Amino acid sequence: MSVRWVITDAMWDRIEPLMPADPVRGRRWADHRRTLEAIAWKYRTGSPWRDLPNELGSFQTAHKQLIRWAVDGTWGRMLTALLAAADGADDIGWTVSVDSTVCRAHQHAAGVRKRGLPDQAEPEGHALGRSRGGLSTKVHLASDSHARPLALRVTAGQAGDAPAFETVMADIRVPRSGPGRPRTRPDVVLADRAHSSRAIREHLRQRGIRAVIPQPADQAGHRLRRGRAGGRPPGFDAEAYKQRNAVERCINRLKQWRGQAMRTDKLALAHQAALHLAAIFMWTRP
Repeated sequence: MSVRWVITDAMWDRIEPLMPADPVRGRRWADHRRTLEAIAWKYRTGSPWRDLPNELGSFQTAHKQLIRWAVDGTWGRMLTALLAAADGADDIGWTVSVDSTVCRAHQHAAGVRKRGLPDQAEPEGHALGRSRGGLSTKVHLASDSHARPLALRVTAGQAGDAPAFETVMADIRVPRSGPGRPRTRPDVVLADRAHSSRAIREHLRQRGIRAVIPQPADQAGHRLRRGRAGGRPPGFDAEAYKQRNAVERCINRLKQWRGQAMRTDKLALAHQAALHLAAIFMWTRP
């Protein structure tokens, strides 16, 4: 069975200059392009590492590089460099949408419950949490208006959207192609009712970012019951809110990789690295 390669020559022309150089001492690393293809194949198909086709090299090599480049920040730096190039070409839509999605955890990610410790929680670094659907991980992300991710963060599956909002916004940091500080402020932020809180609105107001967030019925009713003390209702642009489908489309594109729709990695570090690789492919695809 032949392997379907996904990195085109045009994509590789943009990715290759961002890859780390071979170590000064020791053995040279395997071909970077084949390694990226191997990692992408594993997460696109959702297959075990040991099922990696021979054409893509050793599964140990691909897995080690995934973890090594996650630990030293290579994946994040590559994505940041692509964002900087896109901003220099005026290719980022700064109407940003924020949302989250839940990924069920496979038993390979969850591990086996230890006998005698039925209530022991998963280690914090695994970003696994138990909700009504079982063990899961939540991916919080911000996308530009063209449905491409600007920032990604994983938490336990039961974590709320509002507490992670400021963390995701802080991860939006796009260096300028010329002099000047990195851009960290979108023009507009679109979010659903789960992000309707006084703290989030105040955070955006202090940063000079226009918020387009609908108010839940219970908050509106509470404000009305308070009368004049409830203050004015927050502004809401219904026409601009229609653009929030960008983050939904971004999530759908990420979950086309079966290894992202269901988490199989024990380490949250590996899961987030795979998310960064999917984002890199989205930013380099013509």
